[in-house]
Amino acid sequence: MRIFSLITAAVVVAALYLVVFERDRLLNFASGSDADVSAEETEVAATDAAAEGDPPEMAEAVAVVALRSTATEIDSAVVVRGRTEAARQVDVRAETSGLVISEPLRAGTFVSQGQLMCELDPGTRPASLAEATGRVAEAKARLADAEINLNAAERLSEGGFAAETRLTAAQASAESARAGVQSAEAAVAAAQTELDRLKITAPFSGLLETDAAEIGSLLQPGGLCATVIQLNPMKLVGFVPETDVDRVNVGSPAGARMASGREVLGQVTFISRSADQTTRTFRVEVEVDNTDQSIRDGQTAEIFIASDGEAAHRIPASALTLNNEGRMGVRVVEDAAASFVPVSIVRDTVEGMWVSGLAEQADVIVVGQEFVTDGVPVRVTYQEATQ
Repeated sequence: MRIFSLITAAVVVAALYLVVFERDRLLNFASGSDADVSAEETEVAATDAAAEGDPPEMAEAVAVVALRSTATEIDSAVVVRGRTEAARQVDVRAETSGLVISEPLRAGTFVSQGQLMCELDPGTRPASLAEATGRVAEAKARLADAEINLNAAERLSEGGFAAETRLTAAQASAESARAGVQSAEAAVAAAQTELDRLKITAPFSGLLETDAAEIGSLLQPGGLCATVIQLNPMKLVGFVPETDVDRVNVGSPAGARMASGREVLGQVTFISRSADQTTRTFRVEVEVDNTDQSIRDGQTAEIFIASDGEAAHRIPASALTLNNEGRMGVRVVEDAAASFVPVSIVRDTVEGMWVSGLAEQADVIVVGQEFVTDGVPVRVTYQEATQ
C-alpha cells in the first residue's frame, strides 16, 4: 500500500510541474493536436465533396438570394424643400412729414395700383405754392423789361448812339432776369412736389399686410404708411444642391406639395448663377398661379422639378449596403461571385428604391449581401421581380 501512495504522489508532482513550469509547451502541444485534427477534418470534407462531384471551392460558397433586374426608363425629378414667397412686397413710407387725415385701410384689403392709402395734412404748403407762383409771374415781368431794354441798347449800339458799356449792362440784366424766372419756376415745382407727397398711393395692386397709418398719427419722412404684398403669381423658392443644379432648366415644368397636402403646378423662372457661400446650394424660383390668393407667403412646400428621364433599377431599400470606403451601392452576382457596384438613388417610392449606376441587366443580391465581399463565391437562389 505504501508503494501505491508513493506512485500517486509522484504522478501529482509531475502534473504540477507540467502545469506550473511547462505550461507553454503543454498548450502548444494541445494546440498542435487540435490543428492536426482540424486539418484532417477539412481534408476529409474536401475528399467527400470531390467524391460527390462538387469542386472544393463550391463547398465554401455562401448561399444568397438575388433579384434579376432589368433597367427601366423613368421620369426623373429634382426634389427640394422650399417655401412660398410673394412676387412683390414693399413697405410704403412717407416722403414728407404731416398728420394723417385719411381713414385707415385695414389689413387684408385689396388695393389697386395708384389707390390712395394715406393722406397727410397739407398745412401751409398750398400758400407756399401760391407764393412761388407769384414769384414766377414777377420774375417773368422783370425778364420782359430786361429784354426790352436789351433790344433798345442793341439798336442804339448799331447806330452808334449808345456806348458799349450800356449794351453790356442790358445783357447782364436780361441774363439775371432769366435766372430769376428759372429759380421761381423751380420753387413752384418743389412746392408742387411737396403737395403731391401728401397723398401716399399703392405702387402696385395687392393686399395690405398691415393696417394703414391711423388717422391723426404723425408721419415723419420714412414713416410707415402700410405694407403691400402681391400674391399672384406666387413664387416657390428652393435651394438645389450643386450635384443636381445641371438637371434644372429655366422653363422646366415643376410642381409642389404644400404642408396642407395641396398640390400646385408651375414652371421654373429663375436659377441662381452664384452658389450660397454657406450651403453651396443654388436658389431656384418656380412661378405658380394664385388667382384666388389662397396660397400664403412663407408656407413650407416640397418642390418637384422635372428633368430628363434616365434608366434605373427598382430594388428593395434593404439591398443597399456600404463598401469599406463608406460608399453606397449594391452587391451583384458576376461569374458566380459577389461584386460591389456603387449606385445613386434616383427616387424613393413605397414599392422600392429606384437606383442608377447598374448595367442594363443585373443580378442584385437582396438577401445575404452583408455576408459576402468582392470575389467571394456565392450559391444563388433567384426571386421573381415585383411589378
